Amino acid sequence: MSMPITLGRAECRFIVLVSLLQGLALYLVQIGEAHGWWPFSLLGGRVCWYTLVLAVPAAMTLSVLRLRDRRFWQHALGLTALLALPASWAAWSATGAPGLDASEVLGPYGVSTALAVFLALPYLQCRLAHGRWCAPYPELFGHLWQNGLTLAVAGLFTGIGWLVLHLWASLFALIDITFFRELFRSDPFEYLATGAMAGLGILIGRTQHRAIHVARQVVVAIAIGLLPLIACVAVLFVASLPFTGLDALWSTRSATFILMSVITVSALGLNAVWQDGTQPSPYPAWLRRVIEAGVLTLPVYGAIGLYALGLRIGQYGWTSERVFAVTICTMLTIAAFAYAIGVLRPRAQWFAALPRINIALSLLTIAVIGALNSPLLDPHRIGVGDQLRRWQDGRTDAEHLDVRYLRFDSGRHGYRALLTLRSDPRVVADAALAGSVQRLLERQTAPGGSGEAERRGVRVTSIEALAARIRPARGSASPEPALLRALIGAPGAAGDCLFADADCITIDRDFDGDGRNEVLLCDLDTTSVALCALWARSAEGHWAQAATLQWYVGGDSQRVALALRNGEVEVKPRRWPDLVVDDRIVTPSVAPELPRDAAAREN
Repeated sequence: MSMPITLGRAECRFIVLVSLLQGLALYLVQIGEAHGWWPFSLLGGRVCWYTLVLAVPAAMTLSVLRLRDRRFWQHALGLTALLALPASWAAWSATGAPGLDASEVLGPYGVSTALAVFLALPYLQCRLAHGRWCAPYPELFGHLWQNGLTLAVAGLFTGIGWLVLHLWASLFALIDITFFRELFRSDPFEYLATGAMAGLGILIGRTQHRAIHVARQVVVAIAIGLLPLIACVAVLFVASLPFTGLDALWSTRSATFILMSVITVSALGLNAVWQDGTQPSPYPAWLRRVIEAGVLTLPVYGAIGLYALGLRIGQYGWTSERVFAVTICTMLTIAAFAYAIGVLRPRAQWFAALPRINIALSLLTIAVIGALNSPLLDPHRIGVGDQLRRWQDGRTDAEHLDVRYLRFDSGRHGYRALLTLRSDPRVVADAALAGSVQRLLERQTAPGGSGEAERRGVRVTSIEALAARIRPARGSASPEPALLRALIGAPGAAGDCLFADADCITIDRDFDGDGRNEVLLCDLDTTSVALCALWARSAEGHWAQAATLQWYVGGDSQRVALALRNGEVEVKPRRWPDLVVDDRIVTPSVAPELPRDAAAREN
């Protein structure tokens, strides 16, 4: 571990000033976007600005030693140039079509870029301290610990600072002085105060070496206590698999995440306990054997996780989310095999393998993240290309073609692919699918996206326009003008179906058995919740909403929408009807039904 370095007054002032200017730069984005200033009026410009403003100043405040060191400024300029490349690619991918869900592109990009900068920063700090990139591993490891704990201290200090400010404002509000409450809630103050407090927190983390050392000791002590337990759980789970099989794992959608979490927690525990590989074992020999057994099981977790992802991909194909998932699982599996191979070394020396393993993994991770945020391994390009190939060779049918994913969730690549599919012969031959593709291409906002508020300002006001938007399901007749007139007259009851780009269908059926058809109006423009309304005639013959239906469909929204378009709705009467007691309707709370033989015995 490197010796603590004392910062000069100029460097301390620099840390706080840069953080304050960082908050000002972020506030400038908000003002520029509101007033249409270039480049803040463009999503691409905001992506590049946020990347550089968040990453470069943070790296500078965490690594500065001497302001007159030219290598420090070389790092700042070099990091700016390097980050501009993936930022530009992410901006290009997240734009180029109206209504794209930019978070699907920018979310993974932001997390992966932050991780890459965090892993690369110790190498920059070692060059500042020693003049070379490849410093001894204890130096790299010490900087990684220092940076992580410093960021944690900065976050804690900022949170406590805002609690104090809220207490300040609330205290003066008790005597009707609201100036401070209004001041603290203003946007300029929020940005500048957060930047200043974050800078002070980083300064505390970098100068209060004793506090950071104590925090590090606390984390190590926790890891020493939990690592044997984690190892025991890992061994017991693997030992149980021959008796339980893997079928239960395939029935869940979180198996891979849990399996990879075991590898992640185990790797963090190993590095926290043995740190740079020179510390003696804090465990007796028998307990160390248990931990080694747990490490040897980690490749099993990685292999099962990759196999589960392979089954999913073989069934449904690649998507950008699965590309990221496979990448993460592959990296963790490589780490699991590397640690397991290290354990197989002579017992007294396997800890010494940690430095070489961790350096190789960190450099490989940085390289992979760079490839993912470039045309080389762009997950959205890979996912969209595979979905198109599966459609073209017949492996994907109309029911499983995820046109919503292509339109909104895969960036520019998906939108272009959907434009291509619009003229595909199989799509043209399927009227329902062709209609869905055309409606999605015409939409200007993603369902539930940030532009939904603007979309709500455009409503259908004529019966003819509404009839063109609401389509009958297969086997149902077109809604009659009286119903359409009732929908226009009750915009709250019609829900989203009055919007100009709505995707709604009607199903006419005698749902209550009174000999007259009711109409089920369903909004198919949803992501995870199905929304329908049941409309019926009153005794006077007027249409009115009789009931609403809402249920969670999760990732099966496309399949549910297809079933509704085909009119696949059945009526299932309740076994226990409502009761009338003293002119009040009482709905029974139904318990699980008894088996037939048990009911017969009771009778």
